[in-house]
Amino acid sequence: MSTADQILEVAKRTIRIEANAVKELENVVDSAFAKAVLHIHQSQGRVIVTGIGKSAIIAQKIVATMNSTGTPAIFMHAADAIHGDLGIVQKNDVVVCISKSGNTPEIKVLVPLIKNFSNKLIAITSNRDSFLGTEADYVLLAPIQEEACPNGLAPTTSTTVQLVIGDALAVSLLELKGFTDQDFARYHPGGALGKKLYLRVRDLSDQRSKPEVALQTSMREVIVNISENMLGMTVVVEDKKVKGIITDGDLRRMLTSGKDIDSLVAQDIMSKNPKTIPTDWMAIQARELMEEKHISQLIAVDEQDNYAGVVHIHDVIREGIV
Repeated sequence: MSTADQILEVAKRTIRIEANAVKELENVVDSAFAKAVLHIHQSQGRVIVTGIGKSAIIAQKIVATMNSTGTPAIFMHAADAIHGDLGIVQKNDVVVCISKSGNTPEIKVLVPLIKNFSNKLIAITSNRDSFLGTEADYVLLAPIQEEACPNGLAPTTSTTVQLVIGDALAVSLLELKGFTDQDFARYHPGGALGKKLYLRVRDLSDQRSKPEVALQTSMREVIVNISENMLGMTVVVEDKKVKGIITDGDLRRMLTSGKDIDSLVAQDIMSKNPKTIPTDWMAIQARELMEEKHISQLIAVDEQDNYAGVVHIHDVIREGIV
């Protein structure tokens, strides 16, 4: 067997072991999970997620997922907690403690302190009979048959399972809260993801110049208008209403037709019924419409169907909405 074949075999074995462990979780999730979710949902405090080693890293990811889906959460490192950071925990907070063995020294010190504060404790552990498992109010079992690491030492399968349980917690709470895409947008204002959820057509059209000519504007003025605005087009407007569009292509066809440029005005060469889009539509809908119609710009119109500006495909790409 070649080295490449050996690498692929190891990779496939790792995926298979972890996938089987995740699949087994479906048979393990029980009433304790439902009770834990309901307790978090009904609590007046935050979710404090703690762990040590690789479990601490998983805890940080779970905190990030909860915060982004409407459940206030804070990460607390188990080792730091017993050296002062325990002050993070407030009266109504729920503590989620992650530990594969449930018997690490730091966990054994931390758990009684949390219990003394009368905070509810949720355990995510592979060992129900561990110190953590027996002391917790709710045990979310994360059983594994083996780590993907051939030595059985490096946390691999165990951390994958912990992560999946954390996602299940976050999504269950999301469903209970009736968390919508608009709520999601409030917590993700930056980056392409947030922009897909909140950026509207008006946000793009307001950033650009607003090329505009009248029905009787001369061809020479039309050419100047298109050149100045650098969009390769201009909009023909009458009484604030869109009557047509003139593009570089329309100008080229006019020039090659042999017609006298001085005898023509905007309405003579404009394309009627151009594609428009309401300013309150989402920017991602503008992108989808441009792709569907195979065009590079749309004319934005307001609530009264008045001309409001232009959205170009470059605006969409610049904002990362692809």
